[in-house]
Amino acid sequence: MCIFCKIVNGDIPSNSVHENEDFLAFHDLHPKAPIHIIIIPKKHFASFDDVSPETMAGMTTFMQEVAKKTGVNETGYRLVTNIGKDGGQEIYHLHFHLLGGGKLLWDHHHENTHKSI
Repeated sequence: MCIFCKIVNGDIPSNSVHENEDFLAFHDLHPKAPIHIIIIPKKHFASFDDVSPETMAGMTTFMQEVAKKTGVNETGYRLVTNIGKDGGQEIYHLHFHLLGGGKLLWDHHHENTHKSI
């Protein structure tokens, strides 16, 4: 069982921001912005590639609720999900990072700057 499934099950505590029957939002333990919230479906999906459009529709509404609840909808925020090894995914349970609470910089660092698509 992955760490996020353990959080959903209550085996690991989290600092919850918002929750409903299908989704959970909680503060990141190692924030990269003044507001850094992790948003997950309660059902396990390994990544964005595995989730249904119907689940994403519900998750979209939930993420908008989290943005409003934290107040970043007024000033701006970033939503990020990492997919697979090269995308930087470390936990294989679909999750989005909601980052806000101040001017966000964009870091374009990557290992191979000359690789063409």
